[in-house]
Amino acid sequence: MSTLNARTIVALFTAGVLLLSTAFVGVLTVLVQNADEHDPEITAYAHGRTVTVAPFMYCTVRMENCRYGRTVSLEVPPGYPLQLSLPNEISDAPWLIQQVYALPSGEEIAKVSRHTDFPEGVRAITIESQPDPDLRLVGVEMQLPILARDETGAEFYVPHAAWSISTAE
Repeated sequence: MSTLNARTIVALFTAGVLLLSTAFVGVLTVLVQNADEHDPEITAYAHGRTVTVAPFMYCTVRMENCRYGRTVSLEVPPGYPLQLSLPNEISDAPWLIQQVYALPSGEEIAKVSRHTDFPEGVRAITIESQPDPDLRLVGVEMQLPILARDETGAEFYVPHAAWSISTAE
């Protein structure tokens, strides 16, 4: 009976490692191909804190397969900016952002900015939390709008996707 020499042992070990590596890569490829598609997320930053904002609502452009999330809270103290980092799915699309400000009386004032107000393909947006001494940012909603038509034929925009941030605690 012959004994295995070192060269045979190394060759068998190498063949085993190659076999395991190939199997691992094959399983990993199948898992990646079958993984659920991930909805785009916004990264929001203010006053030393960062949060990931998943969609509040995300539908196809035909308003099908809608998924719903929640509003994310991120306190933005007066005088500090809110910074948003946008993924390609948003920055490359026609988008708008609604900024809601509150007066000391509690009355709310909305301001809308559009992708056309910024350089094409912008990936980061800075929003003032206090553009006027009497105003305080209380919320922001990023939207991807589509053109819709009602039964009378009137056209208007509705969001097929939205990301919502509450900025006042």
